[in-house]
Amino acid sequence: MQETTRQAARQRRHRRRLMVGATTGLIVTGLLVCLVMTRQPDRKEDAGPAATAVANSQETLPAASPGRKLSSTSPSATSTSSVTPSAGPTTPKASASRSAARASASPRKAPVTTSPAGRIRPKSTYQGVATVYKAGVGDGACSYGPSSDMMIAAMNTTDYETSRTCGAYIRVHAANGASVTVRITNECPLPCAPGQLDLSEQAFAELAPVSTGRLAITWSLLSPDTAGTISIRYKTGSSPYWCGIQAIGHRNPLARLEVRSGGGWRQLARTDYNYFLSPDGSGCGGAIRLTDIYGQQLTVNGIAVRPDVVQRTRAQFARH
Repeated sequence: MQETTRQAARQRRHRRRLMVGATTGLIVTGLLVCLVMTRQPDRKEDAGPAATAVANSQETLPAASPGRKLSSTSPSATSTSSVTPSAGPTTPKASASRSAARASASPRKAPVTTSPAGRIRPKSTYQGVATVYKAGVGDGACSYGPSSDMMIAAMNTTDYETSRTCGAYIRVHAANGASVTVRITNECPLPCAPGQLDLSEQAFAELAPVSTGRLAITWSLLSPDTAGTISIRYKTGSSPYWCGIQAIGHRNPLARLEVRSGGGWRQLARTDYNYFLSPDGSGCGGAIRLTDIYGQQLTVNGIAVRPDVVQRTRAQFARH
């Protein structure tokens, strides 16, 4: 009887534990379900502000200003790309290198000569070819204007030498014995070769029929005995603050042109269109000193700044 009572008590305790365990399991399961259900809305709420922040960050990007391109990289990358680096210590070295390169190139561009005549020197004979061109009214790169004398020629670019030969008188000889004297009023650009003269049709006809087109020649510098006096012309636009000066009708080629300035003489740079320029107006309207390739000097006074007016002087270089 007692055994039966103890067995029944054990069974009741076992059932009680099973019920407690089941109940506990149900409670835990319910809690887990509640937690899961509770966390799902939280994730949605968390995702919402994040998405909104991304949209706002896109809308508030600065608008592109003219000449500026917005970067798609991070702000730090954009800031880095927009910084302009300052000149480092290597900059002076680079500048010095470029200056050295220019200095080394200068002798090739403007060869130093011992003669004021440059490439074309007195008492020298040059070989080349003569070609022919239609000279029109006789004007050309030397800016002399129309010519009444069509015995003129264009000098090849190499021997033209930045208008140094403008106004020079050249005696040309052909192999057949014919010869002609021409005045240089123009430039013959490449492919005209050194030694080549491009003659007006009138001048070429003195050597051979124009239809010949090309013939071998020799030529030399001439100091003629038929030249008149020199004239001076100020370039269009000249004033006391800037001027270009041109000498016309000189018997011998010019080596330089100077103006009186600051109690001395200032040499003006010569252009390829045969004017000597005073960029700051120094000497404009004052005394002018001309020097030919033989070293002769002439000083002319009383030449007012009258643009594009040919003003005659009483001066002329001696014949050589």
